[in-house]
Amino acid sequence: MTGPAAASGRGAGGPPTDAGILHVDMDAFFVSVELLRHPELVGRPVVVGGSGARGVVAAASYEARAYGVHSAMPGARARRLCPHAVFLSGDHARYSEVSERVMDVFRSFTPLVEPISLDEAFLDVRGARRLMGAPVEIAHRLRARILDQEGLTCSVGVARVKFLAKLASERAKPKASPTGPVFGDGVFEVAPDRELAFLHALPVKALWGVGPATLERLERLGVRTVGDLAALPVETVVASLGRASGAHLHALANARDPRPVVPSQAAKSVSHEVTFSRDRFRRDELEVEAVRLADAVATRLRRSGVVGRTVTLKVRFGDFSTITRSSTVDGGVDGGHQLAQLARSLLADVDVAPGVRLLGVGVSQLGDRGSQQLSLDDLLGGDGPDAGADWSQAEQAMDAIRARFGDTALGPASLAGPGGIRVTRKGQQQWGPDEGPAAPGN
Repeated sequence: MTGPAAASGRGAGGPPTDAGILHVDMDAFFVSVELLRHPELVGRPVVVGGSGARGVVAAASYEARAYGVHSAMPGARARRLCPHAVFLSGDHARYSEVSERVMDVFRSFTPLVEPISLDEAFLDVRGARRLMGAPVEIAHRLRARILDQEGLTCSVGVARVKFLAKLASERAKPKASPTGPVFGDGVFEVAPDRELAFLHALPVKALWGVGPATLERLERLGVRTVGDLAALPVETVVASLGRASGAHLHALANARDPRPVVPSQAAKSVSHEVTFSRDRFRRDELEVEAVRLADAVATRLRRSGVVGRTVTLKVRFGDFSTITRSSTVDGGVDGGHQLAQLARSLLADVDVAPGVRLLGVGVSQLGDRGSQQLSLDDLLGGDGPDAGADWSQAEQAMDAIRARFGDTALGPASLAGPGGIRVTRKGQQQWGPDEGPAAPGN
């Protein structure tokens, strides 16, 4: 066979036929980045995440993992499991910076890179074989380049389809021990003729989409391994799990995953949220936080050149019950002033007396800013003639000043305090609030 189908390793209109998909997963990425800044901590159990009582673990060193600490675990539990660990607050901005450089390394091997998070991505390297060799060879070269350039290690899975590459990278990961990571080869390949042997021996919970509820239903069918699931008639699985989920999991169990590597995907929404170290009961404090979140969301919208039509307020109470309130506007919004007004209007209809644990502001139904339609309200706002135009010009000026002097150089007056302007940055509080003083009035 010659031509594009042969070059890509795909049959005519069919799925890939060789192992040319890589899944690259950085090893303990956040911790590893911190250790480059704090080499004195190498060899000690280190945990990165929110440092407050409501914080969660973002990443744990292999020394800490040996004590049972893992990501998404409440920080308080991690401290009980490993009290002698060093706990560091997460630095999302720094991790994003390093991640961008790592993704650039990936793209130096192939333009077909699909980032999944800051520390992992899928790569389709079939088109790179003529210049760079077999996929496994590319995987080793990629690991060496990242280690040389960034001083970081990663694990690579190689397979014919995406979900098998993901499972393979898990097999390639270092093993945890109290004395540090136990590294293996760092690359694991699932060859096409070994797919079912590799896959069917795994526990069924290894499949994407098998959570506790799905696992319970499968176990009632006598399913323990992926092989057990593959052996069932698809009709039986669909009857138990529903058509979409049942058909999808049955296909995965038989190594069928037609999804291609998608290099770029447009964001569907932009949002920020804050978890308070103590529940907030005062509406005036929550309104200030709504302004801060709206300012951050609007800034990201303008930097991306998009507007959003639906504004959503998210409120989580102290008992973890969560509500959302939404409003859809004509044309779209990317201004912090207008977005803050909408957020505060939505908040006005919420009873905050039970105490608010988390507050979030988001915008969805995104579209190109060039297609934004100005309404009469935009031009003749509530603050006087041409108020809409004035706010747009003011925010453009603010963006220019922030671009030159930093995000805290200028902002809404309500965000100013003794310590300067409090702004929200992307990724801030992703792992919960750090310890801080109690909120006024609490």
